[in-house]
Amino acid sequence: MIFKVIKTLTNSNITDITIVLGGESVGDFVRLLGDGSQLNANFSYVYQQKAGGIAEALFLTKKIVKGNKLAVILGDNIFEDTFELEFSEFENSNENGCCLFLKEVDDPERFGVAELNDDFTIKAIEEKPKLPKSKFAVTGLYLYDENVFDVIKQVTNDIGYSSRGELEITDVNNYYIKKRNAISKTIKGFWSDAGTFNTLLRTSNFIHSLEKNQ
Repeated sequence: MIFKVIKTLTNSNITDITIVLGGESVGDFVRLLGDGSQLNANFSYVYQQKAGGIAEALFLTKKIVKGNKLAVILGDNIFEDTFELEFSEFENSNENGCCLFLKEVDDPERFGVAELNDDFTIKAIEEKPKLPKSKFAVTGLYLYDENVFDVIKQVTNDIGYSSRGELEITDVNNYYIKKRNAISKTIKGFWSDAGTFNTLLRTSNFIHSLEKNQ
């Protein structure tokens, strides 16, 4: 799974990659991936001591990122598409601080769901709602400007950790949305978060079919 995630980045022309690890499998990942040269990439590693959320994990990369724009992808998110154009447009534009990638799904209640305005811009994101206001899930791929670490600090001070003990990336994204500094892109190809047995099976079957056809 980790190789598929890394290839999404390298196929989109991102080769400087920081991998956030936790738990007892850190050494296994480092031995498996090495310095990234086998994948034509340059890997750095940081360690997250406990499950404190995606935003906390992102903040741990601050010293490495050093004020650059960045892409964030979650380790269980599998994409068919590559995003060279979207990444390049975001890198070369100073109009927006955040870009979110949406996918229409049949079970939006499992995800962060985008509430959309009439012009399809994002009004807000609601995390795992019982009554979703749309069928567009926010996938685990985000683009941020160099101010994202200041935004995470602001969210930490204003909202803090959620009831499940995590610094929520949804709160970071909503901060950008409230400032009208976020845009969205809709994903056309296959996407799965592989977060349940059923979606893991679905993802495995898709990859098997794709590789068989190729």
